[in-house]
Amino acid sequence: MMTLIALSLLITGPLLAQDAEEGSTAAEVEAVEEAPAEEAAEEEAVEDTPALLRDEVNALWTCLAAFLVFFMQAGFALVEAGFTRAKNACNIIMKNLLDLSVGSLSFWMIGFGLMFGASNGWFITDTSFFFFDGSSDAALELSSEPFNWAFLIFQTVFCATAATIVSGAVAERTKFTGYIAYSILICVIVYPIFGSWGWGSLYAGEGWLEKMGFYDFAGSTVVHSIGGWAALAGAIVIGPRIGKYTKDGNVKPIPGHNIPLAALGVFILWLGWFGFNAGSTTSVDGGGFAFIAVTTNLAAAAGSVGALITSWILFKKPDPSFALNGALAGLVSITAGCDAMSPAFAALAGLLGGVLVVFSVVFFDKLKIDDPVGAISVHGVCGAWGTLAVGLFMTDGGLVTGGGAGQLTTQFIGVGAGFIWAFGTSMIIFLAIKYTIGLRVSAEEEMEGLDITEHGMYAYPPHLVSESTSTGKAG
Repeated sequence: MMTLIALSLLITGPLLAQDAEEGSTAAEVEAVEEAPAEEAAEEEAVEDTPALLRDEVNALWTCLAAFLVFFMQAGFALVEAGFTRAKNACNIIMKNLLDLSVGSLSFWMIGFGLMFGASNGWFITDTSFFFFDGSSDAALELSSEPFNWAFLIFQTVFCATAATIVSGAVAERTKFTGYIAYSILICVIVYPIFGSWGWGSLYAGEGWLEKMGFYDFAGSTVVHSIGGWAALAGAIVIGPRIGKYTKDGNVKPIPGHNIPLAALGVFILWLGWFGFNAGSTTSVDGGGFAFIAVTTNLAAAAGSVGALITSWILFKKPDPSFALNGALAGLVSITAGCDAMSPAFAALAGLLGGVLVVFSVVFFDKLKIDDPVGAISVHGVCGAWGTLAVGLFMTDGGLVTGGGAGQLTTQFIGVGAGFIWAFGTSMIIFLAIKYTIGLRVSAEEEMEGLDITEHGMYAYPPHLVSESTSTGKAG
């Protein structure tokens, strides 16, 4: 028996050893075959890391810029409240709040899709971007998910800016319900459709103005003039405030109640504009945002000086309200070409914008178009000027080359199209609101103040409201 076991071990032992050796060899071969595949995957991941990191950083920068533009809403609220009477301060705050609130909702639901969805150059051809989802297949075909969400919030606050420009021009006599109706419609019709003509290729289709070569980097026309011309339509339809113009045609100043409050608003807007202009790069590549920050700041400073000197010459005093408005005029004037003008030309564009805004405010007063905060002049007129300035001052010193007669002609076409579209559609909308739900409060409500009649409260104790006599012309 023992002999049989020994013979068995002598026979099977070498066979088992051979099987083990063959198994080990097969495992080693398999491991060697898998190694190149794993190494290739690791190398591919390493190669993708810079691209992924760049996308994340660009999304972060775009979000930070959006937050700065969001803060501009506070600036607009303070400017408008300061340059109007104390009895309407709550109403001003509520309108700016609702511009942002209903604007965010309506732009996400419809406006973004109209502006950046696939289009034929004039209007969208599908509704894929309605109720926008940055993780959808349609969105992921264009960019990464983080950037999709960043781009949405950035464009949302731009839309809210266009909407809130109208608020100041129709201040102190507009029904709250009528204003909300218009605010929704500018966010879903007026702003997005023109935006698709000028900016559609930022994300999806290419608008007809873009195909012509129209250049508006951060929105002198796409945002500011559109809001300004809409404000002009609203001011015409609603009419002037009671007591603004005398029977013999003279202008009777209606002072604002708090110039320091308005000044704080201007400084907030100046800060936010670095997000507005420099953030429009939506990228940190190349450091272009730093150059844009410089041109933006120079234009604002020059605009303030230009308005100060002009008002000093015309009215014999250095008027704070015009100097503050001049800074905003300079900012609007550089917005279209902030990446395409040299620092010297940026300062010149801002300086001329500051001069222009003073004459524009006086001009509209002579036409008896009552704009309590100067929104039409600051945003509409200076937005048009800033867009034309691209054709005049675009140089090799910026990030874009070109200019000349051809570019200037194209810029004129873009400015004209913006006026026709925004003024025309807004006039129709305001008239429709006027003859349906109503646009203007009664004379009694206007005299008492919209804070108490529309909202049931005062921003300040009643005795301060009745005694408010601070000065201010525009905003």
